[in-house]
Amino acid sequence: MITAEQAQERVAFVAERQAALVRTPPPLVFVVLDESCVRRPIGEPAVMDAQFTRLLEFAELPNTVLQLAPFDMGTRRPFDLPLYILTMSDRSLVSYAESTQRGHFERESTSVVPLLTAYHQLQAEAPSQAQSVAMISQLRKGTP
Repeated sequence: MITAEQAQERVAFVAERQAALVRTPPPLVFVVLDESCVRRPIGEPAVMDAQFTRLLEFAELPNTVLQLAPFDMGTRRPFDLPLYILTMSDRSLVSYAESTQRGHFERESTSVVPLLTAYHQLQAEAPSQAQSVAMISQLRKGTP
């Protein structure tokens, strides 16, 4: 339950983050989304279509990789909540994990490296970007 003003702030924040994808030089962005992110309808069909379109556009960018972690990965899927792992300009790693109540920022490599390892394992097990894009395209057409 948020106010209209809070919703606008969140939309503006997301738009600002999206703009970073095309800056010079653009960041490299590797994303693995849970299958529920594309299967659970949010909003009207037009909203879902716009979301599918945006995901497909994202996958076409030369600096991005998009994969979907299917439901049948089961316990091999190491994360249940959003996790961001960033490589800073000095090549150090930081992570940011979100829960429903708060976020946690971590700079210690002893904490971040195991998360990165688990993320790489997730990437290796998830279907390829081509397979993930095909799934999104099928869902966009209304095909299961």
